[in-house]
Amino acid sequence: MKGGIDRPLQVTIALGGNAIVRPGADGSAVQSARVRATARELVHLIEEGDRILITHGNGPQVGDILVQNEAAKNLVPQMPLDVCGAESQGMIGYMLQQALQGELGAKGIAMPVVTVLTQVLVDSTDPAFRRPTKPVGPFYSLKESSRLSREKGWVMVEDSGRGYRRVVPSPQPREIVESETVAKLFRGGAIVIAAGGGGIPVVRTRGGGLHGVEAVLDKDRTAALLATTMKTKVLLILTDVDGVYLNYPGPRRQKLEVLDVEACERHLREGQFPPGSMGPKIESAVSFLKAGGERVVIASLEEAVEALAGRAGTTITF
Repeated sequence: MKGGIDRPLQVTIALGGNAIVRPGADGSAVQSARVRATARELVHLIEEGDRILITHGNGPQVGDILVQNEAAKNLVPQMPLDVCGAESQGMIGYMLQQALQGELGAKGIAMPVVTVLTQVLVDSTDPAFRRPTKPVGPFYSLKESSRLSREKGWVMVEDSGRGYRRVVPSPQPREIVESETVAKLFRGGAIVIAAGGGGIPVVRTRGGGLHGVEAVLDKDRTAALLATTMKTKVLLILTDVDGVYLNYPGPRRQKLEVLDVEACERHLREGQFPPGSMGPKIESAVSFLKAGGERVVIASLEEAVEALAGRAGTTITF
């Protein structure tokens, strides 16, 4: 058995956006159905005896919130980006929590599920604040873009010929602020949903408090930090492809069933894993393993059980 794993395990699971809604789909009913399907797959892991800690992406959801902000700007005050991230954490956490409770109940499994609204500390001197690169929110015309740049100080860029979008910093996550709370709940037997969307980015003030910042965090990098902080041995990254490929997505693509850190770093240098797709996942895998993690598995949601058993997906070790 490829990369066989002794069970049961403590696993941090990073859910991709397809766990909430498929590309091109819309509507709350579609999202709810997709979340229920996700919950069924996760409960299969629990039936294997595994303890799971869940984090998730929020790209489509926070994008919708930003569009709603723009559409209603003449009716209600627009919310800053960190608050929009908090809103999406609560929304997705609620949906996942309820779906898991329903699936567990149907299986007769008594296990609490809880969502923790999670802040993630970043460094105010992170170079990302000087070079914002992450597109967020709706598209604007050149005229609107110029006005927003002038009035709000937003950095605007042309995006794929579809118009202009705001770009914001994506600094490195440094610390899970609510880590002690998450640890107590997780070690106490709860399924914990935490650090959704990479977490709400905050900086430390001079007085020692916290202040939200206009930025977004990469959910896979935060997942690696969460897994390291919680000392789970395995990081399971569930995405919309069935593993890690070379030469993807071309006709010469080659699936890699097993990788080590050295091979990951080599392929990153060669440009095999672009920044906008597999790159952050591989970088996060390397970070987690170098910090003491034992195994990273990258797979599709539908193959979660098989992948964690070493029979599907891509397994990465040190």
